[in-house]
Amino acid sequence: MRILLCLLTLLACTARAGEPLRVVSLAPSMSEIMLELQADDLLVGVLDGGERPAALRNLPSVGRQGQLDMERLLSLKPDLLLFWPGSVVPAQRDQLKRLGIAMYSAEPHTLDQLLEQIEAIGVRVGRAEQGRRYVTGLRERLAQLRQQYRREQPLRVFYQVWDRPLYTLGGRQVVSDALAVCGARNIFADLSQPAPQVNVESVLLGDPQVILAGDAAQLASWKAWPRLSAVASNSLLVVPDKGLERPSGQMIEATVRLCALLAAKAPVSR
Repeated sequence: MRILLCLLTLLACTARAGEPLRVVSLAPSMSEIMLELQADDLLVGVLDGGERPAALRNLPSVGRQGQLDMERLLSLKPDLLLFWPGSVVPAQRDQLKRLGIAMYSAEPHTLDQLLEQIEAIGVRVGRAEQGRRYVTGLRERLAQLRQQYRREQPLRVFYQVWDRPLYTLGGRQVVSDALAVCGARNIFADLSQPAPQVNVESVLLGDPQVILAGDAAQLASWKAWPRLSAVASNSLLVVPDKGLERPSGQMIEATVRLCALLAAKAPVSR
């Protein structure tokens, strides 16, 4: 059965028949997806980035983002690596490919793509039914949000990643799609870079109705521009939590909280 499963999922299977799949997650979001799929029992190692979920606390570490411990990783004899493109430097990624270890890369640009990738990971790790059920519920929740927060005229939003220098998110970032679900539009959605550097003048030109940032200190400097719509309406808002930064299934509920925050400041008109 194990060999058949590997063939069906196109997985390059290196473990002996009858042994459980050995998976290493090379991104915190991938580790979280494995938990959501009830497949964390297959994890034999993780790449660290922030605080780990309690269920993964005792797993071996294979390094941090951009600092992969290749020797430690290979000692775990993984059958499958799950990674986010930016979590492993290109040279090490090429090395892993040459070693013939099966790899699954995910970089969703929309919430719909995220759900498709969660379902695909479920198939890859032999938890297809759990993945199908889980994603079906998330899709229903997402459709509800789109209906509930739809606006005839999208709310103009500036999503500030950092202030000195000033960074934002481009339109191909999944957070931009989360804003769209909430009836808003990233004023820099036309930029293709993941995290472009912008200037104050371009933000003023976009005249956002809401400015979002990770904490209040990041927002303080905008008060120097009282004519800015977001300042005039006191809509300098702190992002509810870090969930938007982790493209896993929990991001749908993080989007729920984002939508509620935006609607509280600028109610949806019917």
